Amino acid sequence: MGGTGARIAGLALAWLAGVAAHLQERSLWPAAMYAGLAIVGLVTLLLPRVSRRARRHAHALAFPLLFAASAACGFGASGLRAALRMADTLDPALENRDLVVVGVVSSLPQRGPTGLRFRFDVESAHDASGPVQVPPQVALGWYAGSHEDAALAGPEQELRAGQRWRWTVRLRRPHGNVNPASYDWELSLLEQGVRATGYVRDAPAERLAEAAGDPIDRLRQRVRDAIEATVPDRRVAGVLAALCIGDQGAIEREDWDLFRNTGTAHLMAISGLHVTMLAWAAGLVIAGLWRRSAPATLWLPAPLAGRLGGLFTALAYALFSGWGVPSQRTVWMLATVTVLRVLGLRWPWLIVLLMAAVVVTMLDPWALLQAGFWLSFMAVGLLMASSPADDRTHEPPPGTDPASATRWHRLARGAWRQVRHDLRTQAIATLGLTPLTLVFFHQVSLVGFAANVVAIPLVTLVVTPLALLGTLIVPLWTVGAIVVRGLMAMLSALAGLPAAVWTAPEAPAWAQLAGLLGAMLIVLPIPWRVRALGAVLVVPLLWPGRSLPPPGTFELIALDVGQGTSVLVRTHAHLLVYDTGPQYARDNDAGQRILVPVLRARGEARVDRLVLSHRDADHTGGARSLIAAYPVDALLTSLEEEHPLLALGPPPERCVAGQSWTWDGVRFDVLHPKYDGYDVARKSNALSCVVRVTGSNGSALLTGDIERGQEAELVASLGTALRSDVLIVPHHGSRTSSTPAFIDAVRPTVAVFQAGYLSRFRHPAPDVVARYVERGIETVTSPACGAWHRPAVHDGEPACERERVQRYWHHTMR
Repeated sequence: MGGTGARIAGLALAWLAGVAAHLQERSLWPAAMYAGLAIVGLVTLLLPRVSRRARRHAHALAFPLLFAASAACGFGASGLRAALRMADTLDPALENRDLVVVGVVSSLPQRGPTGLRFRFDVESAHDASGPVQVPPQVALGWYAGSHEDAALAGPEQELRAGQRWRWTVRLRRPHGNVNPASYDWELSLLEQGVRATGYVRDAPAERLAEAAGDPIDRLRQRVRDAIEATVPDRRVAGVLAALCIGDQGAIEREDWDLFRNTGTAHLMAISGLHVTMLAWAAGLVIAGLWRRSAPATLWLPAPLAGRLGGLFTALAYALFSGWGVPSQRTVWMLATVTVLRVLGLRWPWLIVLLMAAVVVTMLDPWALLQAGFWLSFMAVGLLMASSPADDRTHEPPPGTDPASATRWHRLARGAWRQVRHDLRTQAIATLGLTPLTLVFFHQVSLVGFAANVVAIPLVTLVVTPLALLGTLIVPLWTVGAIVVRGLMAMLSALAGLPAAVWTAPEAPAWAQLAGLLGAMLIVLPIPWRVRALGAVLVVPLLWPGRSLPPPGTFELIALDVGQGTSVLVRTHAHLLVYDTGPQYARDNDAGQRILVPVLRARGEARVDRLVLSHRDADHTGGARSLIAAYPVDALLTSLEEEHPLLALGPPPERCVAGQSWTWDGVRFDVLHPKYDGYDVARKSNALSCVVRVTGSNGSALLTGDIERGQEAELVASLGTALRSDVLIVPHHGSRTSSTPAFIDAVRPTVAVFQAGYLSRFRHPAPDVVARYVERGIETVTSPACGAWHRPAVHDGEPACERERVQRYWHHTMR
C-alpha cells in the first residue's frame, strides 16, 4: 500500500479537517456557497482521473492541491447539510402562539412523573389566520400537575407511537441552557433533525387514527408495552426496553447515575458494541449455514455471505432499536468495512478507520463533536494498534504435542486463552479511554474495570440476547429480569466503595492532547521505557492546575438554569452556592443537569456554604441532587423547620440580617430577613435571604425573590450601604420588584436577570428592564447570555458563555 495508503490517509484526514473547520463557524454562509465549494473540490479531486493532461502534471502539485480539494469537499458538504437543516427552524413570529397541528407520534413517548415527552412528525399546521409553515419534526411535551407548561386536562395515558393526532400546541425555537462544560442540547436537537420544541395546550385533543406513520415505530411500541406487562419492576423493565428497542428514556435517573459511576453506561444503550456483537454473531451463523449449501457457495462465497448477512442484521437491529445516532454511526462503520472487504481491498486498520470516519461524517458532520464518536473510534483503534503479532495466533506452547493433547486440555487452553484475551482487551480499553473520558465528562470510574469485566459479557452475551429473543418467547424477559437484578446489585456494591469515582477539573487543551498521547503510548506494544513516558504525559490531565481568585477577591458565575436562580461565588479557598435552580420535573432538576457538571468541571471538591434563599422550587429545586453529589459543610436558609430538604444536609442555620463571615479576605453580609420577620405570616418571597459580597475587586448583591416591601425596608435601613457593582435582579425581573428607589440605592454597574426563555411568567418584564437601561446600567439576561461570569482579576472582562461558545446552531436573541 505504501504511497497509495499515505495518499488515501491524507485525503481522509483533509476531509475530516474540512468538516472540523465548518463546525467552528459562528454563523452559516448561504447554501449556494457551500454547494459551490463542494463542487469545486470534487471536480479537482476527479480531474486527474478524467483528464490525461491533468494526470501528466499531477505529480507537481498533486498532494497539496488534492489535500485542499478534499478539505473543501468536507467543509462544503457539511456546510450545505447544515444550511438545509437550519432552514427548517421555526419562524420566530410563530413562537409561543397557539397553533393547531396534525401529525403522527414518531417516537416512543417517554413517561415521567409530570407527563409525556415525544417527537411528532407534523403533516399540517394552522393558526387563527390560516395555514402556517412549521418544522417537519418537533419535540413535544404533554404535561400535568406542577409542571410549568402543564395542560389542565393532563396527558393522554393511551398515547402511542404511530397514532395520528390533532392538537393545539405552543412551539418555540430550540433553546437550551448554556453553561461552562454543559451538555449542548441545541446541537443534539440539530443532529436529530428537531427544529422546534413545545407542549400540548389545554384545548381538546383529537385522536384521528390509531395506526399511522412508520410500522417499525408501532412495532417498537407494542414490544415496550409487552415488556412492561411482563416485568412488573419498572427499573428492570426499563433496562430491558433500552437494550431491546433502544428506549433509553425508560431507564430511571438513579440507575443512569449508577451506570455512570461504575463505567457501564455505554452498555445500557444501543451502542456500537451491541450492534457490532450482533452483526458478528449473525455473520458466523449465516456463514456456517451458507457452507452447507453447495449451490449457495458457488453463487456467493460463504465468508462474503456472512459479512453481508451481518451487515443487514446490524441494519435491522439499528432500525428496530429506533435508528439512534450512535446506531447509525456503527452501521455506517460496518458498511464501510464490508464494502472494502467485498472489493478485495486489504487496507491497514488505520486507513479503514479513517475511511469509516469519512463515511460517518459525510452523513452526520456533527458526529465529530460527540463523545460517543471519539470513544468508539478510539476504542477500536487502540485495540487494533495494541494487539501484538503473537496474540493473533493460537499456537500451542513449546514442548506440547497437539496430536497427543486431549480434547479437554485443548478446550481448557482455549478457554484460558480467551479469558486472557478478554481481560487484556478490557485493560487496554480502560487505560486507553480514561483520558478521553476525563476530557468529555471530567470523571472516570475507578471500579469501571472490575464492573465491565463482568458487565460486558453479561450484557452483550446474555441480557441483550434474552431481551431480543423475548419478542418471540415472552418468558425469556422474566429470565433476563433476574439477570439484570443481579447485575444491578453487583454494580451498586461497587459504586458504594470509597473513592469509586475519580473527578478532575477541565484541563487546558495542551494537557488534554498530552493525556491522549500518553494513553496511546501506555497501551501500545512498545518498550516499557517509552510507556513510562506515556504515564508522565497523562499526569497533567489527571491533576490539572486550577486558577483560583487571589486572596481578597472573588469570582461570580450566574448560571443559566432557566426560570430560576443559582449563583456561584468562589474565593481563594472557599465556595458559596446561592440557590440551586429549578426542578424541571420530578426526575430532572438543575442540580443534576447543570450545577454538578459545572462544579465537577471546575474541580470543586466541596461546597463550603449553601444558601437556599427561600422555599420556592425555582430556587431549591436542584438542592437534593447537589447535596447527594457534594459534601456541604454549612447550610444557611429561610426554609421552615419541617421542610424535607433540611433532613438531607448539614444542620441548617436560619439566615438573619446582621450575620456575617469572612473568607480569604472577602466579606459576606446577610442583609435580610430580620429576626422578627419569621414571626409574621408572609409569603416565602418576603423571607428571601439577601447576601452582599464585598472584596477588593468589587461587590455583588444576591437578592432572591424580595419584592417592593422588602426593597423598601432595605433602602430605609441601609440606604447607600446597599451600593454594589453587580446586582442579581430581585424576582427575575418581575414587576413586583426593582422599584426605582431600590435601583438608585444599589446603583449597580451590571444587573443580571436570571429567567427562562419565553417563560409563562414573562420575566423579565420589559418596563422593569427599561428602568435599569434608562439609568445607564448594563443589563444581562440569561436566555441571551447563558451563564454570566465575572472573573476575580481586576482587568478580567465579564463574559457571557453563549457568546464565548457561539456556533451557528446556537439560538441568538437579537
